[in-house]
Amino acid sequence: MTPPSKNTSPTTLFRIVPIRSGETRIVLLSACYFFLLLLSYYLLRPLRETYGISRGADQLPVIWSCTLGVMALINPVYSFLVARWPRRVFIPGTYQCFATMLVVFGILYSSLPNHGGTALGYTFYVWLSVFNLFVVSIFWAFMADLYNRADGQRLFGIIAIGGTLGAIVGSAFTAECISWLGAEYVHWLFYISAFVLELAVICISLLFKLASNSNSELQVSSNRINVDSGEPSPSATAGLALIGKSRLLQSISSYMILYAIAGTFLYIMQGSIVEAVFADIASRTIAFARIDLWTNILTLVAQLFLAHRLVVRVGIPISLLILPIVTLLGFGSLWLFPGFAVLAVFQVARRGLHYAIDRPVREMLYIPLSPDAKYKAKSFIDTFVYRTGDFIGVWITPLLKAMSLSLGLPSIALTALWIGSATWLGRHVDPVKKSHSS
Repeated sequence: MTPPSKNTSPTTLFRIVPIRSGETRIVLLSACYFFLLLLSYYLLRPLRETYGISRGADQLPVIWSCTLGVMALINPVYSFLVARWPRRVFIPGTYQCFATMLVVFGILYSSLPNHGGTALGYTFYVWLSVFNLFVVSIFWAFMADLYNRADGQRLFGIIAIGGTLGAIVGSAFTAECISWLGAEYVHWLFYISAFVLELAVICISLLFKLASNSNSELQVSSNRINVDSGEPSPSATAGLALIGKSRLLQSISSYMILYAIAGTFLYIMQGSIVEAVFADIASRTIAFARIDLWTNILTLVAQLFLAHRLVVRVGIPISLLILPIVTLLGFGSLWLFPGFAVLAVFQVARRGLHYAIDRPVREMLYIPLSPDAKYKAKSFIDTFVYRTGDFIGVWITPLLKAMSLSLGLPSIALTALWIGSATWLGRHVDPVKKSHSS
């Protein structure tokens, strides 16, 4: 942003969060948009986790292979739509398609015998895995259009608070709903989630109007955003071409694959431990929901008091190293002291730091890039490349099991590679020039 004018001087709120006068409406609307997206997802995430281990955690390799296959089919379709329609059309249109499918799942769950059984459960597991990655990837691509790099360092962690609050509300609501009402009312979660997603579409419309208004508060920004200009190119393959040429995008891809494999190892450990500790669907769903709840409470605290200050002070390259180092320590602890308590603490710490620091920092890397990089290359990396890491990680597990080996040492070795990848990615990040807004 340009140097603050008289009406953009720091307010009392700036002492807690770095939102300056003149920025309040755009930041709060962005945070509300993210709140609704993650509320929609977290209402259903515990149900997905329960479906994933309904026939044992050893079924996950097949389910995740199906997820990667679906990603391979959907990415070309999405790239085609991005190449044909402007952002103000394909962004809300994508969310409305997902909302319609949520209603269909709710109808099937309530009308089919045995709630659709394992077939519907696994189908929903794959679908929600696709849903989560696409809707969040599109959100951050849009944010990268609305803010410059310096403002992203200062504000992305604050905007992410909206998502954290949505995740907390969604997790708490699902846990209490199932505890009090039972599994027979689960189908209402699908309808509520779809409604919440439609509210997110309203936020998108308001953001486009705000960005297009020549008198809006966005004009205090040096961006002087016009979201109708600079649309992605008509080439559906431009994103892949950019990844092939850009060392930054290639480094992000390597980082994402290693992040995903590490997360997959932890996820498989979590499934096995929860399956052994909790005997029925209701108790497992509640356990997953409570892990989600505590994860997001930690995330909220970190976002309010740590994330934006840390990123501004130490910079993006150092911030990229935080999550890999914490993950290395967590895997070491879980290897020495296996059990649900250690798992829960590790999972909460890892995911909390991911949402508070790692994810916003990675999204800042896309701000100076082209629309094709944000909406084509980024979505490919966030979905297909990410799920490729899942695929690799989930099939390593049975291979190690066949060799009578555990995930302990491989997970530690892999995380060491991830630390190296984070270091390499940091070297490709252009430094942000100091300004009045940083």
